[in-house]
Amino acid sequence: MSLTWDVYYDTKTRPPSTRAVRDAELGPALRKLWEDNYRVYGVRKLWKAARRAGHGIGRDQVGRLMRRLGIEGVRRGNRVKTTAADTAAARHPDLVNRRFSASAPNQLWVTDLTYVPTWSGVAYVCFIVDAFSRTIVGWRVASNMRTTMVLDAVEMARWSRGNTLPGLRCHSDAGSQFTSIRYGERLAEIGALPSIGSVGDSFDNALAETVNGYYKAELIYGPARTEPWKTVEDVELATLSWVYWHNTARLHSYLDDVAPTEFEAAFYDAQRIDQPLVEIQ
Repeated sequence: MSLTWDVYYDTKTRPPSTRAVRDAELGPALRKLWEDNYRVYGVRKLWKAARRAGHGIGRDQVGRLMRRLGIEGVRRGNRVKTTAADTAAARHPDLVNRRFSASAPNQLWVTDLTYVPTWSGVAYVCFIVDAFSRTIVGWRVASNMRTTMVLDAVEMARWSRGNTLPGLRCHSDAGSQFTSIRYGERLAEIGALPSIGSVGDSFDNALAETVNGYYKAELIYGPARTEPWKTVEDVELATLSWVYWHNTARLHSYLDDVAPTEFEAAFYDAQRIDQPLVEIQ
């Protein structure tokens, strides 16, 4: 009996292990990082975010602590089709052929529509995404999906990227908004060429649909959301914050786990370094 009591007493009074102390320090830090990123990061991205924040932690340790904390990454659902094609409209050629990559900003933009049910009606959302850096360069939330809301997104992209962008291709599906004359004219004003997928399935505009998919999974139906959306204005305000996070903080696997703005900044820095010095006479 004395031996059993001694073992119990030693266990209760023994100082916590190094691992337990480390877990106690890192647990709250991981939870805060997870909370700050819309509660969407799984093990790999939360590990990357922790390392970027200066925490020397291993991936397996992140996974173990996430299980202990009862947190997990978001899972994406299926996207609902919103394309309403105008069969009578002239169709722009497919200038992309499912190759959603670019060697510099403003070579290829992709765009698409999605929608969000609210208590006061449907909110329609349009994003314009730069294929090089995955930056959302323009967006619009509206209570309709008329051509005007797409043109508003184009205007935002035009304001953020420049008035003239010769050589730019802007790819979409065959929705009536993107086959309209006004849409083609607005792109022509900035020197851009419209492009529409030639086959008509989801792979023809895969990048834009991917962005719509994780927008829905991370924000609209994400783990941080506790109640239904009440108004279109609520969706618009939340989308504003999400787009800023997406562009400046969200880690993208395609970009080697950096944010779009950081990726573009590194590209332009490299361009400046590669420029030859001009001798001043």
